[in-house]
Amino acid sequence: MRSPVKRLVALLCTPLLAVSFAACSKTLSISAFKGEEHAVAQTISNLQADVTAGNEQKICANDLSGPVVARLSAASGGCQQAIKGQLTELDNFEVAVQSVHVSATGAQPTATARVTSTYAGKTKASTLSLVKEGGKWKISSLA
Repeated sequence: MRSPVKRLVALLCTPLLAVSFAACSKTLSISAFKGEEHAVAQTISNLQADVTAGNEQKICANDLSGPVVARLSAASGGCQQAIKGQLTELDNFEVAVQSVHVSATGAQPTATARVTSTYAGKTKASTLSLVKEGGKWKISSLA
């Protein structure tokens, strides 16, 4: 039976990686977005590039929010090992940002990005949540 930590990593990483990133060499078009919306879309593009490069260190340090990294770090081997394990599960995959909504209300700015992904020939729509930490947008969850 899987440990609770491994289950948490699987529940958090698998859909997040499978929907948010592309493990192929295609680039994500973000030119239609301006201002903070562009910055949010750029975060998703950066994440896609880091996944394509297989750079677990950058994913944990630059792309995921602090609470997500903390949850992944609780797993055996930490965040980088958890991400590395998930990256091996991905193959040819495409993602597109359909819309971005930024909310500056509250103590910490948040955003949502509606994305569509194609994996194994099937298209799926999902919503990514992002939070602004230290002046940078970071992925905080997938809905």
